[in-house]
Amino acid sequence: MRPTTPSAALPVDLSEARRVAVEAAEAAGALLSARVDGPLGVRPKGAGGDVVTELDTAAEDLIVGRLRAAYPGHRIIAEESGILDGAPGEEMVWLVDPLDGTNNVAIGMPVYAVGLALCARAEPVLGVVHDPVSGRTWSAVRGRGALGPEGPLTLADRPRPGRERNPLLAWTQGHQVGAGDPVAFAMRSALELRCARMLQLWAPLVAWTMLARGDIDGIVGYLPEIVDLPAGMLVAAEAGAELRRLDGAPYELGIDRPASELGFVAARPELLGRLLETTAKIDPKGGRASLTR
Repeated sequence: MRPTTPSAALPVDLSEARRVAVEAAEAAGALLSARVDGPLGVRPKGAGGDVVTELDTAAEDLIVGRLRAAYPGHRIIAEESGILDGAPGEEMVWLVDPLDGTNNVAIGMPVYAVGLALCARAEPVLGVVHDPVSGRTWSAVRGRGALGPEGPLTLADRPRPGRERNPLLAWTQGHQVGAGDPVAFAMRSALELRCARMLQLWAPLVAWTMLARGDIDGIVGYLPEIVDLPAGMLVAAEAGAELRRLDGAPYELGIDRPASELGFVAARPELLGRLLETTAKIDPKGGRASLTR
């Protein structure tokens, strides 16, 4: 996925939409920060080991209320509420992840984020990620670059010292991926042999901002959750990261695509080819790969 200006004029001012989304994300972050250390009602969500708390729903209600007030006709796809219809024929759709990292919060680990993305005709055009722990916010408009807490955000020309041949990576996978999934096991194992460290944060939006800042050098996603992608992916891409499908084909993110088409490699441009040499060797039917350097 390469950052490009949307192909057709949009019925929304993206600068204003960015302001609305940033304020909503930061308000939700303040809510989470104020309540995260209190008692949490944690309950299972689905059969894949995911959980949900009252913080998820409280933050989501706050965000949805603000989006509805600003854009009453837009559709909304929210992590907990599902699809909230807008005006008939509306092509603008918000994706809301009110608490990315619920499993971390449930065990007292302060690694989580709030993410909002605005999509036009299923294509992300605006992304906002807020980290309540640090109080920092990152955002991007497609084709206009990324912004961080200190202004424009662009990847440095070179990775950090010592990481040219030993990159620091992050791994993400969907909750439907079982512990014995042969493809996930083979791909993780092959990548771990070729990097200094692989992070599994349980909060993909945090990893996307780390990539955009240069804190890590790449992310690999296998059958990822759609709500975890547009906001952070757009920030990283606009900062200079490049993305491909796991087999090396061009990556086109659309919220209407199935999980089987959403697997990705995202990395610094000079690292992308090396990672694809590894991921493209994996047989998606059998999980076979060469695990030697």
